[in-house]
Amino acid sequence: MSADQAKKPPYQPVTGDLKMTKSGGIATIVIDRPDDDNRLTPDALAKLEVLARELARDDETNVLVVTGAGSKFFSMGILNPVIRASYSKEDVIEIVRLANRAYAAVEALPQITIAALNGVTRAGGAELSLACDIRIAAAHATMALPEASWGSFPGAGAPYRLASIVGKARALELICTSRSVDSAEMERLGLVQHVYPSERLAAEVRALAERIASAGPLATRGAKRIMAARLDPGLPAARELSDALRYAIEWSDDVDEGIAAHREGRKPRFTGR
Repeated sequence: MSADQAKKPPYQPVTGDLKMTKSGGIATIVIDRPDDDNRLTPDALAKLEVLARELARDDETNVLVVTGAGSKFFSMGILNPVIRASYSKEDVIEIVRLANRAYAAVEALPQITIAALNGVTRAGGAELSLACDIRIAAAHATMALPEASWGSFPGAGAPYRLASIVGKARALELICTSRSVDSAEMERLGLVQHVYPSERLAAEVRALAERIASAGPLATRGAKRIMAARLDPGLPAARELSDALRYAIEWSDDVDEGIAAHREGRKPRFTGR
């Protein structure tokens, strides 16, 4: 999304950036912005929230697959530092909260959700994949949460979702170093359940989705509800704290310095203020 395409709130859930199809009990959502590395625009996030709430009432669909268009990017995220500079701080906070709501709606779906990581998965794109139940990666896929290198932290769920997947220590290491992990490491850490050659990813994900969709929906939805009940007690507090801290950090000197350093192509000089 270029600066001149940046939209101010309210965002509209009518966009071609996100496409959903349904077939055989399986819904597929494609992030369709290959000309912009499949970045999630604010309108796409608004549409994702609407689609998730519609799917929650759909008794005919048992599996949701989320992927990116093409073979290079799942999604490079929501806001890079250059585009972020075109928004007011209030707009940035609203976009982060919109992403939080959309991803929470995906996470809360009764259907089993699968993220098919068909390429680079970064920032808010990585956070969307973490909101899904299962992640399957192409061999060339990578994942990174680079926000700390910009003076901020992931604001759409990564700190609490990632820790529940890979553990507190590894989650902190990945978030605080901003380093990228390849598909082999993702599989070793449990970030993804399977890795396939790029040309086989779509077929393998479809086969898995079909197998899950053919199972008893009361069984799959019930199992998911039980697991969610085990994990849910601390999540509301974590989400509230994430929103509060994200609001505070947006007005920090470090965020301004991180954006300026990225724009100027230099190393940031953070002061912790």
